[in-house]
Amino acid sequence: MKLMAFALASSVLVGFALRGRLFNLGRMRLQWMGLAVLGAALQFVTGPGSVFPLACLYVSFVLLTIFAIKNIKIAGFAVILVGIALNFLVIGLNAGMPVSVHALRTSGQGQFLHDLKHDPYPKHHVATSDDTMAFLGDVIPVPPPIAQVISIGDLFTYAGVVVVIAAGMRDPSGRREEEDTAKVREGSREVQHAGG
Repeated sequence: MKLMAFALASSVLVGFALRGRLFNLGRMRLQWMGLAVLGAALQFVTGPGSVFPLACLYVSFVLLTIFAIKNIKIAGFAVILVGIALNFLVIGLNAGMPVSVHALRTSGQGQFLHDLKHDPYPKHHVATSDDTMAFLGDVIPVPPPIAQVISIGDLFTYAGVVVVIAAGMRDPSGRREEEDTAKVREGSREVQHAGG
Protein backbone atom coordinates (compact mmCIF):
# COMPACT_ATOMS: atom_id res chain seq x y z
CA MET A 1 0.00 0.00 0.00
CA LYS A 2 2.85 2.36 0.80
CA LEU A 3 4.37 1.78 -2.63
CA MET A 4 1.03 2.42 -4.33
CA ALA A 5 0.72 5.68 -2.39
CA PHE A 6 4.24 6.59 -3.52
CA ALA A 7 3.33 5.74 -7.13
CA LEU A 8 0.20 7.91 -6.95
CA ALA A 9 2.14 10.83 -5.49
CA SER A 10 4.86 10.43 -8.13
CA SER A 11 2.31 10.32 -10.93
CA VAL A 12 0.79 13.62 -9.75
CA LEU A 13 4.23 15.23 -9.63
CA VAL A 14 4.99 13.97 -13.13
CA GLY A 15 1.64 15.30 -14.28
CA PHE A 16 2.40 18.74 -12.88
CA ALA A 17 5.87 18.63 -14.47
CA LEU A 18 4.14 18.02 -17.81
CA ARG A 19 1.97 21.10 -17.19
CA GLY A 20 -1.07 19.02 -16.35
CA ARG A 21 -3.89 19.81 -13.94
CA LEU A 22 -5.62 17.64 -11.35
CA PHE A 23 -8.93 18.97 -12.61
CA ASN A 24 -8.45 17.03 -15.84
CA LEU A 25 -8.50 13.68 -14.04
CA GLY A 26 -12.20 14.19 -13.46
CA ARG A 27 -12.70 14.31 -17.20
CA MET A 28 -11.13 10.92 -17.90
CA ARG A 29 -13.56 8.55 -19.58
CA LEU A 30 -12.83 5.37 -17.64
CA GLN A 31 -15.27 2.60 -18.51
CA TRP A 32 -16.63 -0.06 -16.17
CA MET A 33 -14.93 1.47 -13.13
CA GLY A 34 -17.06 -0.71 -10.90
CA LEU A 35 -15.08 -3.77 -12.03
CA ALA A 36 -11.86 -2.19 -10.80
CA VAL A 37 -13.37 -1.34 -7.42
CA LEU A 38 -14.86 -4.82 -6.96
CA GLY A 39 -11.70 -6.50 -8.23
CA ALA A 40 -9.52 -4.59 -5.78
CA ALA A 41 -11.91 -5.32 -2.90
CA LEU A 42 -11.90 -9.07 -3.60
CA GLN A 43 -8.14 -9.19 -3.06
CA PHE A 44 -8.68 -8.38 0.61
CA VAL A 45 -10.93 -11.38 1.26
CA THR A 46 -9.14 -13.63 3.78
CA GLY A 47 -11.76 -16.22 4.73
CA PRO A 48 -13.50 -18.42 5.48
CA GLY A 49 -11.01 -21.21 4.85
CA SER A 50 -8.43 -21.02 2.07
CA VAL A 51 -10.37 -22.10 -1.03
CA PHE A 52 -12.92 -19.27 -0.96
CA PRO A 53 -10.42 -16.38 -0.66
CA LEU A 54 -8.26 -17.94 -3.39
CA ALA A 55 -11.33 -18.18 -5.64
CA CYS A 56 -12.07 -14.52 -4.87
CA LEU A 57 -8.50 -13.70 -5.86
CA TYR A 58 -8.91 -15.41 -9.23
CA VAL A 59 -12.21 -13.62 -9.84
CA SER A 60 -10.48 -10.38 -8.87
CA PHE A 61 -7.87 -10.78 -11.58
CA VAL A 62 -10.52 -11.65 -14.17
CA LEU A 63 -12.42 -8.45 -13.34
CA LEU A 64 -9.26 -6.33 -13.38
CA THR A 65 -8.24 -7.85 -16.72
CA ILE A 66 -11.61 -7.00 -18.26
CA PHE A 67 -11.41 -3.47 -16.85
CA ALA A 68 -7.92 -2.94 -18.30
CA ILE A 69 -8.93 -4.30 -21.71
CA LYS A 70 -12.05 -2.11 -21.76
CA ASN A 71 -9.84 0.97 -21.23
CA ILE A 72 -6.88 -0.19 -23.30
CA LYS A 73 -7.03 2.89 -25.55
CA ILE A 74 -6.16 5.14 -22.60
CA ALA A 75 -2.43 5.73 -22.22
CA GLY A 76 -0.94 3.46 -19.57
CA PHE A 77 -3.57 0.74 -19.52
CA ALA A 78 -1.61 -1.52 -21.84
CA VAL A 79 1.22 -1.45 -19.30
CA ILE A 80 -1.23 -2.15 -16.46
CA LEU A 81 -2.65 -5.08 -18.41
CA VAL A 82 0.82 -6.62 -18.73
CA GLY A 83 1.29 -6.30 -14.96
CA ILE A 84 -2.09 -7.89 -14.22
CA ALA A 85 -1.39 -10.73 -16.63
CA LEU A 86 2.03 -11.49 -15.13
CA ASN A 87 0.67 -11.58 -11.57
CA PHE A 88 -2.36 -13.63 -12.61
CA LEU A 89 -0.09 -16.10 -14.37
CA VAL A 90 2.21 -16.79 -11.44
CA ILE A 91 -0.67 -16.88 -8.93
CA GLY A 92 -2.68 -19.22 -11.13
CA LEU A 93 0.24 -21.58 -11.65
CA ASN A 94 1.04 -21.78 -7.94
CA ALA A 95 -2.33 -21.31 -6.24
CA GLY A 96 -1.02 -18.11 -4.69
CA MET A 97 1.87 -15.68 -4.94
CA PRO A 98 5.32 -17.15 -4.10
CA VAL A 99 7.27 -14.82 -1.81
CA SER A 100 11.07 -14.87 -1.71
CA VAL A 101 12.53 -15.36 1.78
CA HIS A 102 15.56 -13.26 0.87
CA ALA A 103 13.36 -10.43 -0.45
CA LEU A 104 11.19 -10.54 2.65
CA ARG A 105 14.17 -10.19 4.95
CA THR A 106 15.87 -7.56 2.80
CA SER A 107 12.74 -5.45 2.81
CA GLY A 108 12.73 -5.42 6.61
CA GLN A 109 9.77 -7.78 6.99
CA GLY A 110 11.57 -10.81 8.37
CA GLN A 111 9.20 -10.85 11.33
CA PHE A 112 6.43 -12.11 9.05
CA LEU A 113 8.42 -15.08 7.78
CA HIS A 114 7.31 -17.45 10.56
CA ASP A 115 3.62 -16.74 9.95
CA LEU A 116 4.03 -17.09 6.21
CA LYS A 117 5.72 -20.48 6.60
CA HIS A 118 3.39 -22.00 9.16
CA ASP A 119 0.14 -20.22 8.41
CA PRO A 120 0.22 -19.18 4.74
CA TYR A 121 -2.13 -16.47 3.63
CA PRO A 122 -4.55 -17.39 0.82
CA LYS A 123 -2.78 -15.03 -1.54
CA HIS A 124 0.86 -15.56 -0.50
CA HIS A 125 3.16 -18.39 0.48
CA VAL A 126 6.89 -18.83 0.92
CA ALA A 127 8.52 -19.61 -2.42
CA THR A 128 9.91 -23.15 -2.77
CA SER A 129 11.56 -25.22 -5.48
CA ASP A 130 8.12 -26.62 -6.31
CA ASP A 131 6.82 -23.25 -7.49
CA THR A 132 6.57 -22.63 -11.22
CA MET A 133 8.03 -19.42 -12.68
CA ALA A 134 8.80 -18.19 -9.17
CA PHE A 135 10.84 -15.35 -10.66
CA LEU A 136 7.50 -13.70 -11.44
CA GLY A 137 6.54 -13.86 -7.76
CA ASP A 138 7.27 -11.36 -5.01
CA VAL A 139 11.05 -11.34 -5.36
CA ILE A 140 11.90 -7.63 -5.47
CA PRO A 141 12.57 -6.09 -2.04
CA VAL A 142 11.76 -2.45 -1.35
CA PRO A 143 13.56 -1.44 1.86
CA PRO A 144 12.11 0.70 4.68
CA PRO A 145 10.41 3.06 5.07
CA ILE A 146 8.23 1.45 2.39
CA ALA A 147 9.20 -2.10 3.47
CA GLN A 148 7.45 -4.10 0.79
CA VAL A 149 8.15 -7.04 -1.51
CA ILE A 150 6.84 -6.74 -5.03
CA SER A 151 6.78 -8.66 -8.28
CA ILE A 152 7.69 -7.83 -11.85
CA GLY A 153 3.96 -7.62 -12.51
CA ASP A 154 3.63 -5.05 -9.74
CA LEU A 155 6.31 -2.92 -11.39
CA PHE A 156 4.36 -2.89 -14.64
CA THR A 157 1.13 -2.11 -12.79
CA TYR A 158 2.62 0.79 -10.81
CA ALA A 159 4.30 2.18 -13.93
CA GLY A 160 1.03 1.98 -15.81
CA VAL A 161 -0.80 3.83 -13.04
CA VAL A 162 1.78 6.61 -13.20
CA VAL A 163 1.29 6.91 -16.96
CA VAL A 164 -2.51 6.89 -16.68
CA ILE A 165 -2.60 9.66 -14.09
CA ALA A 166 0.19 11.79 -15.55
CA ALA A 167 -1.29 11.56 -19.05
CA GLY A 168 -4.79 12.12 -17.68
CA MET A 169 -3.69 15.34 -16.02
CA ARG A 170 -2.69 16.61 -19.46
CA ASP A 171 -6.35 16.67 -20.51
CA PRO A 172 -7.18 13.18 -21.83
CA SER A 173 -10.13 14.42 -23.89
CA GLY A 174 -7.99 16.72 -25.98
CA ARG A 175 -10.29 19.60 -25.12
CA ARG A 176 -7.41 21.86 -24.15
CA GLU A 177 -5.97 21.65 -27.67
CA GLU A 178 -9.42 22.31 -29.14
CA GLU A 179 -9.91 25.32 -26.86
CA ASP A 180 -6.46 26.68 -27.68
CA THR A 181 -7.11 26.23 -31.41
CA ALA A 182 -10.46 28.00 -31.10
CA LYS A 183 -8.81 30.89 -29.26
CA VAL A 184 -6.16 31.22 -31.97
CA ARG A 185 -8.80 31.25 -34.69
CA GLU A 186 -10.87 33.81 -32.82
CA GLY A 187 -7.80 35.98 -32.36
CA SER A 188 -6.99 35.74 -36.04
CA ARG A 189 -10.50 36.80 -36.98
CA GLU A 190 -10.32 39.81 -34.68
CA VAL A 191 -7.01 40.85 -36.24
CA GLN A 192 -8.49 40.45 -39.71
CA HIS A 193 -11.55 42.55 -38.78
CA ALA A 194 -9.33 45.18 -37.23
CA GLY A 195 -7.15 45.29 -40.28
CA GLY A 196 -10.14 45.34 -42.66
